[in-house]
Amino acid sequence: MKLHILGCHSATPRSTVFPSSQIVETGNELLLIDAGEGMQIQLRKYKHKFNKIQHIFISHLHGDHFFGLVGFLSSLRLIGREKPMHIYAPVGLKQIIEMIFKLTQTDINYPLFYHELSSPESEIILETDKYHVKTIPLRHRIYTNGFLIQEKPALRKLNIEAVKQYPEIETWAYHNLKRGKDFVREDGSIIPNEKLTLPPTPTKSYAYCSDTVYKPDIIPFIKGIDLLYHEATFLEVHKDLAAKTKHSTAKQAAQIAKDAGVKFLVLGHFSSRYPDESQFKKEAREIFQNVDIAEEGKSFEV
Repeated sequence: MKLHILGCHSATPRSTVFPSSQIVETGNELLLIDAGEGMQIQLRKYKHKFNKIQHIFISHLHGDHFFGLVGFLSSLRLIGREKPMHIYAPVGLKQIIEMIFKLTQTDINYPLFYHELSSPESEIILETDKYHVKTIPLRHRIYTNGFLIQEKPALRKLNIEAVKQYPEIETWAYHNLKRGKDFVREDGSIIPNEKLTLPPTPTKSYAYCSDTVYKPDIIPFIKGIDLLYHEATFLEVHKDLAAKTKHSTAKQAAQIAKDAGVKFLVLGHFSSRYPDESQFKKEAREIFQNVDIAEEGKSFEV
């Protein structure tokens, strides 16, 4: 699992930075989270294939998180997309997009499915055989969700050298061994699974939290995860402004990461009032050491 930053700044786009958007690469899939202006340009720039994206997650209906979506959906039509696209977003986005397409007489020629979100509680919104995605209820000026992506446990790995010591174990039994089952010999004796297999690859987990006030009650949802992206629109010197606009400071994001016991923290959604973004990292490290700042084009291994 990898995180690729397309945009990580708040509100107004500038010549060198872009509003919120990112790609989570899991297996052979690309999951798109938020779609600020210029998102598809960034996809092109960093060579992420449009057709590998089948699921789009929009945190809330502020423009810097979805204004790039309509252009992207239109581009998919122009390049001849045929496979379905699924959008998970607050109630209202479907109406916005369909109105734009109606007034511009744009016909979408591929299946487009909307999964409208309105629950104040965490819920699983996507489940595959390899991972699931849950909402993380946040508190902003309008209805907002974060997203938690968690891999499902993988199969155990065969210890081939150990298996070869028992000629009666044929290939038909390998699947059961990978699923954790013991091997039963013809005389009824059992060879424990632990003697024949190795532990599976550890699962990975990633949480995206933007935009939100300091909200400690999200901690149970992100406890012990591998990577947390948390908004840090302001520095602590402007914590009153953060509270007023329902955003967080770098220090507050670091406190969430520390209290949740996450392995690594990435800060983003920076206000343009700060010319030196290294200040965010410096402030956060007073609370939590394993931290870095997001940057357009930067990738993080989960």
